[in-house]
Amino acid sequence: MIAIVDYGMGNLRSVSKALDLLGFKNAVASEPEALENAERIILPGVGAFGDAMDNLREGGWIPKLENEVLAKRKPLLGVCLGMQLLAENSSENGKHDGLGWIKAGVRRFEIDEKKFKVPHVGWNDVTPSENSRLFKGMGQGKAFYFVHSYHAVCKDPKIVSATCEYGELFAAAIEKDNVCGTQFHPEKSQKWGLAVLRNFVTNV
Repeated sequence: MIAIVDYGMGNLRSVSKALDLLGFKNAVASEPEALENAERIILPGVGAFGDAMDNLREGGWIPKLENEVLAKRKPLLGVCLGMQLLAENSSENGKHDGLGWIKAGVRRFEIDEKKFKVPHVGWNDVTPSENSRLFKGMGQGKAFYFVHSYHAVCKDPKIVSATCEYGELFAAAIEKDNVCGTQFHPEKSQKWGLAVLRNFVTNV
């Protein structure tokens, strides 16, 4: 069973529908204790980094997530803002601490905004690494749907499992042991987004 974390800032229905299409049993977790019965966890996210961390703290999610993911080693997929929350910190609307599960900082695009509009919205090609579990069997040249102004800058390039180019090269996906993340929205990325979700369930 896959638990979708409901901390007040996620695109829960779309993620659940995508998992339903794939035939994977899933449920929205409205309380931290619901994660105990899950085999895998998805941390979605839409909105501002600081607000999201406040919601996780105030809802009592962080200790339970750390226990289930870091101690029990349950696979977790962070989606969009959910991936950014895995980082050590973010500079969005001031300095905010993240979960700190990956060595990375989150910052705004540093690009020519006369040529590239921010936020980065729409379809863009993603280049996966050769050994990526999330992109296994998919090959190159696949496009995914993005909506974001900030992205994670990873200190360890080995955990970056896919990149994307939008005025600058940025991490489109990360994989570190049982912790994964996608900056794009797989639940909105049609065929190949569903393939990423399937790979998360079957390969991670």
